[in-house]
Amino acid sequence: MAVPKAEPVLKKKKLFVMPDAYVLLFIVALLCAIASYIVPAGEFDRVTKGSVTSAVPGSYHSLDQSPVSPIAFFTAIQEGMTSSAPIIFLILFTGGTIAILEKTGAINGLISNVISTFRTKQLLFIAIVGSLFSILGTTGIVVNSVIGFIPIGLIVARSLKWDAVAGAAVIYIGCYAGFNATILSPSPLGLSQSIAELPLFSGIGLRIAVYICFLLSSILYIYRYTRKLRKAKDASLLGNDWFPAAGSLPQVSEPEDKHVPFTVRHKLILAVAALSLAGFLYGALTLDWSDSEMAAVFIFISIVSGLIAGMAANDIAKTFITGCQGLVYGALIVGMARSISVILEHGKLLDTVVNGLASLLHGFSPMAGAIGMYISSALLHFLISSGSGEAVVFIPILAPLADLMGITRQVAVEAVMLGEGVVNCVNPTSGVLMAVLAASGIPYVKWLRFMIPLALIWFVIGLVFICIGVLINWGPY
Repeated sequence: MAVPKAEPVLKKKKLFVMPDAYVLLFIVALLCAIASYIVPAGEFDRVTKGSVTSAVPGSYHSLDQSPVSPIAFFTAIQEGMTSSAPIIFLILFTGGTIAILEKTGAINGLISNVISTFRTKQLLFIAIVGSLFSILGTTGIVVNSVIGFIPIGLIVARSLKWDAVAGAAVIYIGCYAGFNATILSPSPLGLSQSIAELPLFSGIGLRIAVYICFLLSSILYIYRYTRKLRKAKDASLLGNDWFPAAGSLPQVSEPEDKHVPFTVRHKLILAVAALSLAGFLYGALTLDWSDSEMAAVFIFISIVSGLIAGMAANDIAKTFITGCQGLVYGALIVGMARSISVILEHGKLLDTVVNGLASLLHGFSPMAGAIGMYISSALLHFLISSGSGEAVVFIPILAPLADLMGITRQVAVEAVMLGEGVVNCVNPTSGVLMAVLAASGIPYVKWLRFMIPLALIWFVIGLVFICIGVLINWGPY
């Protein structure tokens, strides 16, 4: 007797599929271009003092509409790519360098030793790495350049039985917990204080308290997530695919299954890499080195490491290019995010938004006004993802407004710093964030599910300290 065939199970099509990061940014850029036909154009006069160009308070004036044409819309994407070239090449060269270090076997040996040390001390690992990067972030030494360290975080995460979210978070959130509560960064803090005519890095006492709170909350939040991962395999926000970008990562042998050699040659290669990065940090502190110099350092590390490992010149070149190819997606997305700012600039919309936000704050009490500055800065940062760009436009308007409202300029500056800081790690127009997510394969929506609770914690911390600043008349003025 024939066995009847089972009816095929028809899979239901998803009603909504989250768009790719490039599609999401394209939609945002398109909406901004459409807004250039609707939102009134205008701008502030600008004045230059030394090397600082800032807006003149009260000088806002309307301009003829400056709509972004279809041709200008598409060329803005190319402009965004070219203006972001230093970061794009930094990301690509990071991939090349990681590929070289992986082929030498130095990374496998290092990770094997890291795992044997921290397998049962993961809180200590998160605290050490997070604190280190937060120091680099709060001093402005490593900000955009944090992208270059994300692959290392992913490699370590896989070995510690974490997912890509935890691996990226230890590096990226560690750095930005410091940068968002900046203490000594020349930009945007130093720039903002200069525009507001405040002593450079004044008010450091309260800022240190903010920094400590941001850092501790971040370390504990990440550790809480890693504990969930260890307790249940279905705890990952990424579902069953813990490493969506696994194809671009080196395969790390499990130390308990197979002995991984860690030779003198491996140690020499890693010493060259560490000393080169230390040299970059020194250059960033004393010689104003930035993304371009860090990209050059990665090229140097790749060549020297390959030679120490005994690789042929052609092998070094091919391995480096293959590594670069693995991060093309994450590199180009930086330029895509930058194109949004290009469109807003062409449409003469940014100053209109700033003037509207400032106008809403008139007549508020000092406390309400400071909170309004804090929230306005957060909202504005979705349009101006550059901290220094927001400072140049917003601080000249808020500083005299703060004088009229009985708010110290120190509080006004901190409101802008913390306002942009609390949204930095969820802002889809941030080239750094989108590059981090692309390089690690984390979908933006999944990242939001992870990051929004921490961003809300940061927001509350910032709100408390802004109120404290108003109550103590935080100065010097």
